[in-house]
Amino acid sequence: MTTINKAETTTVSSSATWKFIIPSLIGALLFLVPIKYDGQVTIAIGIFASFLQSTFGEWIPGFVVLLLGFSAVTTLAATALKPTFVKNSPFMRSIFITGPFGLIVRVVGFTVGIMAFYEIGPEVISSRNTGGVVLYDLAPVLLTWFLFAGILLPLLVEFGLMEFVGALVNKVMRPVFTLPGRSSIDCMASWMGAAPVGVLVTMKQYDEGYYTKREAAVIATTFSIASVAFSLVVANVVGIGHLFLPFYIAISVACVVAAIIMPRIPPLSRKADTYYEPVGKQIDDNIPEGVSLVKWGFEAARLKASNSGSAKKLAKSGAETVLDIWLGLIPLVMALGTLALVLAEYTPVFKIISYPLIPVLTLLGLPEAAEAAPTLLVGFADMFLPAILGSGIESDLTKFVLAGVSLTQLIYMSEIGILILRSNIPVNFLELVIIFILRTIITLPIIVIFAHIFV
Repeated sequence: MTTINKAETTTVSSSATWKFIIPSLIGALLFLVPIKYDGQVTIAIGIFASFLQSTFGEWIPGFVVLLLGFSAVTTLAATALKPTFVKNSPFMRSIFITGPFGLIVRVVGFTVGIMAFYEIGPEVISSRNTGGVVLYDLAPVLLTWFLFAGILLPLLVEFGLMEFVGALVNKVMRPVFTLPGRSSIDCMASWMGAAPVGVLVTMKQYDEGYYTKREAAVIATTFSIASVAFSLVVANVVGIGHLFLPFYIAISVACVVAAIIMPRIPPLSRKADTYYEPVGKQIDDNIPEGVSLVKWGFEAARLKASNSGSAKKLAKSGAETVLDIWLGLIPLVMALGTLALVLAEYTPVFKIISYPLIPVLTLLGLPEAAEAAPTLLVGFADMFLPAILGSGIESDLTKFVLAGVSLTQLIYMSEIGILILRSNIPVNFLELVIIFILRTIITLPIIVIFAHIFV
């Protein structure tokens, strides 16, 4: 008998080795292996998502509006009537019976979706630069990426890959990042694919008792590194595509430095090292004396594979994850993402609060400091906004810094921020604001140094 996981103490089955290797290998190929496709570096599920977008692109916004309507109407009915079949289903109850805030957000999300789709109502909401960005640019990406990520995620997390990799790199991850080795998988999923995929992995691992509150908060806010593909898009939009190699090196170095510092300072350092209460601790990563990392990791992986659910159970879990994202997250993104973009596009809020940054940027030797300052903060609304606003700046040096910092701030409310707030990970809105500011303070000078060297 092999005892590694608290909740999964059992005899390892004779087929455990292949049950670990085959699904985990497929999961790694789908989520972690970079593939060059259509001139960009992505991962297999990214190719699937891109194919779906290119094939059904003109229909997806309309489908999103239908989803928003279904979510709003069903939530209204379920909250008001509380039918027995919904109350008796934990899954349906968690999705359709929400508090007042959730109900209002879904109704508002549907209303904004209708306005953006038919271009009716106030321009500040229905404009292509606000509600249109969320409906036509953000929502289709979330819809397609999470369709494949949600369904295929069990291959990555349920058959022992995280246990095996976690054991191998735990002695590096703990002292450097204060995190368990398995968190490296979350980072790779973000780096090779998309940041929301990394957060999705973290959410699932936290809910299942594999991360503490502090670990989950740290991973979600510091390890969701911008993907290579998106970084290339941003570089091309702002006009520094010819500097992409030093640009991405600068981003990577800045993100690593931030990932070392952030867990050691508030608010993340103050999070409790306790596990999600409904499930408790489900892991023991203390390797006994005299046991090699490879052997321990292999046995842990085999044990996890032995305890993985049936194909039907895993498929059901994947489908529920997709529906939870589609019916719960997308309305939230539609409502709050549009609000954030309205503030950025139609109000002087970001310009006013950026005034103190102008002398700082001037001191750092950046031309066009007054024009650049607001773009350093507008990334809190959406990661792509700094690239759009910064494209009008003439200086390559300044564009290098603005685009680089925007990709290291990570906490953008139109997607990652909302995903974190909606999860069980214990991070609130004010903490996200503080983390965003701290990441900006940490990564800005690093990006500036690289910019002065390479531009």
